[in-house]
Amino acid sequence: MRYATLVNRRCISPVLWSSFLCLSSIGYSQSTPIRITADLTDAPRKLFRAEIDLPVKPGPLALTEAAWIPGHHSQAFVENNITGIVFTANGQTIPWQRDDVDLYKFHLTVPQGATALHVHLDYIANAKATYDLAVLEWEDLLLYPAGEPVREIAIQPTVIVPQNWGLATSLRPVSPYDQQHPAGGTVHFAATNVETLEDSPIMTGINFKEYPLNAAARGVADAKGLGQQKPVYIDVFGDTPEGAVLQPSVVADLEHLVTEAVAMYNSTHYDSYHFLLTLTKFPPYGGLEHHESSDNSLPPNALATSAALQVGGPVLSHEYTHSWNGKYRRPAGLATSNFSDPMKGELLWVYEGLTDYLGNVLGARCGFMTAADYRSYLASIAAELDNTAGRRWRSTEDTAISISGLRGGSAWANWRRGSDYYPEGDIVWLDVDTTIRRLTHDQKNLHDFLAIFVAGHGSTPPQIVPYGFDELVADLNQVVPYDWATFLRERVYTVQPHVNVEGIQQGGWKLVYTDQPNEYQQARSSAFGRGRSGTNVWYSLGLELDAQGVIGDVRVGSPADAAKLAPGEKILAVNGHVYSGDVLRDAVHATKAGGPMNLIVLNDIHVRTVAIEYHGGELYPHLVRIDGVPDYLDEITKPLTPAPPVPTEKVQTENTQ
Repeated sequence: MRYATLVNRRCISPVLWSSFLCLSSIGYSQSTPIRITADLTDAPRKLFRAEIDLPVKPGPLALTEAAWIPGHHSQAFVENNITGIVFTANGQTIPWQRDDVDLYKFHLTVPQGATALHVHLDYIANAKATYDLAVLEWEDLLLYPAGEPVREIAIQPTVIVPQNWGLATSLRPVSPYDQQHPAGGTVHFAATNVETLEDSPIMTGINFKEYPLNAAARGVADAKGLGQQKPVYIDVFGDTPEGAVLQPSVVADLEHLVTEAVAMYNSTHYDSYHFLLTLTKFPPYGGLEHHESSDNSLPPNALATSAALQVGGPVLSHEYTHSWNGKYRRPAGLATSNFSDPMKGELLWVYEGLTDYLGNVLGARCGFMTAADYRSYLASIAAELDNTAGRRWRSTEDTAISISGLRGGSAWANWRRGSDYYPEGDIVWLDVDTTIRRLTHDQKNLHDFLAIFVAGHGSTPPQIVPYGFDELVADLNQVVPYDWATFLRERVYTVQPHVNVEGIQQGGWKLVYTDQPNEYQQARSSAFGRGRSGTNVWYSLGLELDAQGVIGDVRVGSPADAAKLAPGEKILAVNGHVYSGDVLRDAVHATKAGGPMNLIVLNDIHVRTVAIEYHGGELYPHLVRIDGVPDYLDEITKPLTPAPPVPTEKVQTENTQ
């Protein structure tokens, strides 16, 4: 239905369309800011509430929810999480009607004599709150006039949180608030606009601790001149008081991340920055970028051990990098003027892919991972991409374009391809980086491109500067003349049956498979698998399994595919032994010496015996050194700035979960 609406819009003349927009918001008057109060005091029951007051004038009025949310790259799914909507003016309830095509929009008529409209609504926050913490993304409570550029709609926010809960956000409080002694209650913020408010989430909880990460955040001068003049904090919320406490060495790594990022990007595009972080046993996990903050959720142990830190830490450096690439510099197709216009994802291999590359490089430079950990990560993603069957028919560009509307499932995921523009971006931009180094005899690198691309106009307040493919090419050519257009189009816009390993090889390494597990994949499974990940036989048999032996995916073209195994089936036995991960791993290992691979498999209500023709043993990806080629990977992971003093304690080496 949304597509039909957009097609019809193109059929309307510009004059008539402009008239329609004026009519749709004729009852709206921006004489004073909208006022919104978000009440999160019922968050332990997973309920948020909002009271919204809009300046209006009599006549028809269309209000809308945000549909296309920056960072999500797709239209939000319309669901009944916003509920209990009541409109009132002059003390009387006003009837409303939802648009029968644009389900995000509400129509009503402001009565004569009314200058203000009050809206009450509730939000069912099942995925946004626990008994001890809550995350508010303002679009969950927002209704604002349709047809108006969101940057031009003034709004004044207030939040109410439970007593004694801490609160963190990039919004500027105008009422007294002490981060070190949180009391909960009501906090008022400075007036802003709808675009910025949507970009400024609130994180709150009973178990809270804030850490300043640079000189400005500690209220002291930047004596070393490391670009710390704008304050940066991390605000941590946990399931328990201990869960909000970071080890001193992790805080030191985060302090180093700030100086490394500023050195890498030669600029800042925020006035202050807050890493908002929940460490909780309740998923979903991940991160969402904003100009002056990032909304991050990780498992409780994600920063607790050396192994976990190499997986959890780069989530933070990735989202921080988005303040430069994604929020400040944004593809033109994603830089819409409101939250109703569809976004175009063609350049997500830059928005997300370049950010993924830079976030992991920063993770290595600041201490989240070692140089060896980074190589293990590169081997992992290169092997996963090379063993993704869908690359035989889909380009990386197509995964980016289609993400706005096509979302795949886990069954046959390797044949569908998903959001591969993330890891493909790591590979492509490593290739760009090492190619620049090769062409300039290691005199220049990707840092020189970033000095143009994200720092060309110096440091700025939060703002959006759109770009297109031609600008990327032109900026790269300023660094070193080359046929960058063909270079990028071949790697991103054409079907590539195998992963591009040129960047890895130019970096002095090559991808191989051995019988020794990949350390990064083990760390990822331990930190994020929550005990549900199964034995890794993807590169041998071609199976993705959970801990109980249920098949999540089958690699097309693999021995398992040839044996006609399918996602959803469950392995009951291996070579006559009841299934376990150890039994399967031992059987795969034995195939190298000619051992059999016979399975008993349950498919719905049917049991069958399956023989897999495979004799390669265990296979896991690794990088090994190429003699005589400069080790650019080692150079890439070396820090640009000195690390802060190392605390006496060390990150634990054992898994504490």
